[in-house]
Amino acid sequence: MNEPLDSPGPDVPLDPQVGTIAGIAGPPASSPLLGGSPFPPIAEYGFLSDCETTALVAPSGAIEWLCLPRIDSPSVFGALLDRDAGSFRLGPSGISVPAARRYLPGTMVLETSWGTGSGWIIVRDALLIGGWHHEDERSGTHRRAPTDYDADHVLLRTIRCVNGQVEIVMDCEPVFDYGRKLVRWEYTGPGYNDGVATAPGSDIRLGLRTNLRIGFEGPRATARHRMKEGEQLYCALYWSEHAPPQSFDEAYERQVWTAHHWQHWVDRGTFPDHPWRAHLQRSALTLKGLTYAPTGALIAASTTSLPETPQGERNWDYRYSWIRDSTFMLWALYTLGFDWEANDFFYFIADVAGGQEDLQVMYGPGGERNLEERTLDHLSGYEGARPVRIGNDAYRQVQHDVWGALLDSVYLHTRSRDSLDERVWPILSRQVEMAIKHWRSPDRGIWEVRGEPKHFTSSKMFCWVACDRGARLAEIREDWDLARRWQQAADEIHADICEHGVDERGVFVQHYETTALDAAMLLLPLLRFLPPSDERVRATVLAIADELTENGLVLRYRTEETDDGLSGTEGTFLICSFWLVSALAEIGELTRARELCERLLGYASPLGLYAEEIDPRTGRHLGNFPQAFTHLALINAVMHVIRADEAQAFPNGGPITHGWR
Repeated sequence: MNEPLDSPGPDVPLDPQVGTIAGIAGPPASSPLLGGSPFPPIAEYGFLSDCETTALVAPSGAIEWLCLPRIDSPSVFGALLDRDAGSFRLGPSGISVPAARRYLPGTMVLETSWGTGSGWIIVRDALLIGGWHHEDERSGTHRRAPTDYDADHVLLRTIRCVNGQVEIVMDCEPVFDYGRKLVRWEYTGPGYNDGVATAPGSDIRLGLRTNLRIGFEGPRATARHRMKEGEQLYCALYWSEHAPPQSFDEAYERQVWTAHHWQHWVDRGTFPDHPWRAHLQRSALTLKGLTYAPTGALIAASTTSLPETPQGERNWDYRYSWIRDSTFMLWALYTLGFDWEANDFFYFIADVAGGQEDLQVMYGPGGERNLEERTLDHLSGYEGARPVRIGNDAYRQVQHDVWGALLDSVYLHTRSRDSLDERVWPILSRQVEMAIKHWRSPDRGIWEVRGEPKHFTSSKMFCWVACDRGARLAEIREDWDLARRWQQAADEIHADICEHGVDERGVFVQHYETTALDAAMLLLPLLRFLPPSDERVRATVLAIADELTENGLVLRYRTEETDDGLSGTEGTFLICSFWLVSALAEIGELTRARELCERLLGYASPLGLYAEEIDPRTGRHLGNFPQAFTHLALINAVMHVIRADEAQAFPNGGPITHGWR
């Protein structure tokens, strides 16, 4: 098949000169020509996924983050955290700034266009997804119902010369185990097109198949070639028994199949006909890319140890699944019509909660409970931010919000189906009883502070959620005695919060021993703790908007007022700013909500992605990337504004068709 690359099918318009994302007009801030950091800005990375592992692609055309065989495994390309920890570049020789980058519309296929003095080339990158592989046996990893799709465990890079001639270079230099194990390359075929990289003490066999002629220089596989107009090349890395493409035609077909898979997935969603539709779709694709398909787990972010504070110590491993994300994830998925994904994540939560008395804050992608934290002192860290951490000791913390998050997610799931899975009921009962037993005790709070435990208002609010939702679910089961007892507990917690968690101004505070503000209290109206018309809710939302912001963007808390056990400051948290949008819409401040939402959407990366934080002075993205929590909050904020606008335009009911809380 030699169909031209700019017409792969009716669903993928691929004009080589046109991108949906604004092109890069000059050297990025990280360019050595400007005397800046050798690390690209966090927001400049492209994100790839096959729903089992992920990769980050720098603007230079280098894969700088890939962990194998799954998202929380050791890296094989780790230049994101140390420039000597491995990368894989494919692009023009002597040029590191592309003309434009975009995702093919509705997909996770990344396209980079390069212009040189002698010609133009286009590189397309994807983690391939194919048909279901386990036809003759059962999968050893999948615990959710089989689908029509499965990860191929292949990173495919195709390149086409659009016009002229361009000297291109391929340099593939993996370093296994977070940069600790140098590889040895060997040829595996009769010519110069196949090789495999291995390292002592590692089970990874990283194969490379290409129609370039490759040579080996120590731990590096390299190739040089002058492409002519119309010429097409490919490089495929693979790490399982599934074969890579054997020719460019096959590579092209599998890339198109992957693109169509993503587009068909997006087509299943219900997106409003609105100018912000593209933001919702990109966020939905990002969340899907951050799911671990074998179990249904939602992973908080693709990376570890990208700093919340430049050159600081606030560097955490986010390649795990947080229980508190469950309720926000289900809000987003049900709102956009992705019930299958919501069902998978719900049953992942049921799996990890079943049979265990204590519900952890987070779990591994496969439901692992032990996430012991270690530091990788041999890595320099992103722009010198150390320590580099793997694992996350927050899994050991006592955080009282987890019970409410679990109960709220089950309540949302039950409402969407008008039934409650009997297998889940004993799990839920145990969590409600845990909330009743512990709500009077201090904890580490929703932000997982590493200072002394406190009586965090938000934690007690989530204990109220556990009892309130538990009582509602007990009513569905017609267990009236249990519903009455749990509702009495909910009422007691509610009264205690209203007595001790509010300052003299009528503003809800961070914990019972302070008047400091906390962005988590923006959840008051979203969790229906009090109606949006309550003056205390309005006072809290406006106080946070006016007093807990930097240049209009929301902080989690002020570090000088909160003992979080760490030094330094942090940026404004995007999730909190999106929560503020939703809360402002709830209390009727629609103009203010819409303006803030427009501003936040303007902070999206060139590819429509978000990290965890924004530097309010520069707009620079900080923290792990891309961040699921941010994209979840974006979906809910955008839908809040759209809903409020529709309600104004159609006061007697209108074309609102999406599910909502």
